[in-house]
Amino acid sequence: MSVRKLTVRAMVEQTLHTFGRIDILVNNAGTNIRKPPEQLSAAEWHTILDTNLSSAFLCSQAVYAPMVQGGGGKIINNGSMFSLFGGSHVLAYGASKGGVVQLTKSLAVAWAKDNIQVNAILPGWLHTDLTNGAIQDLPGLYERVLARTPQGRWGQPEDLAGVAVFLASRASDFVTGVALAVDGGYSVMAP
Repeated sequence: MSVRKLTVRAMVEQTLHTFGRIDILVNNAGTNIRKPPEQLSAAEWHTILDTNLSSAFLCSQAVYAPMVQGGGGKIINNGSMFSLFGGSHVLAYGASKGGVVQLTKSLAVAWAKDNIQVNAILPGWLHTDLTNGAIQDLPGLYERVLARTPQGRWGQPEDLAGVAVFLASRASDFVTGVALAVDGGYSVMAP
C-alpha cells in the first residue's frame, strides 16, 4: 500500500475514532505551477495532478464505506473556474480541476444509491495566496478580472462559505453532480 493511501486511511481512522462517523468530506487541496506547457516537466505535471485530483479521489474512496455505514453523506470537491476555461500557463492545473468536475459527476452517479451527494464548488478569482502570485506574475490581470466580473470585485474566501454550508446540509439532499461557479458572474460574462 502506498504512503499516500496509508496517510488517507490514518486520517479516516482518526476521524472515526474522534467523532464516530463521517458525514461530510471537503476535498480542498490545490496547487499550481504557472509555466507554458512546453516548459512544464513531467514531475511538475504529476505533482499538480496528484495534489489536485488524485487526493480528491483517494479521500472520497476512503470515506465511502463509513458514509454508507452512516446512512449517507456529502462530498464537496473544490474545482476552479479553470475547470471550465483554458489558460496558457495553467495546463496541469486546468486539467486537474477539469478532472475534479468529472470525478464529481461520476461519483455522484455511482454513489447516489448510497445517499451520498457529491458536488463541486468552482471558485472564481478570489484573493488567495495562489492568486496573489498570479497577480504579481501577470501584469494587468487584476484589472482584467475586475472588468469582466459583473459584481465588480474580486472575491474573498468567505464568499465560498454559504455555498459550502448549503452543499453540506440537508437542504441539498436532492442536489448531486453539480459544479457550482462562485465567481461574481465571471463565467457568464461575455468577454
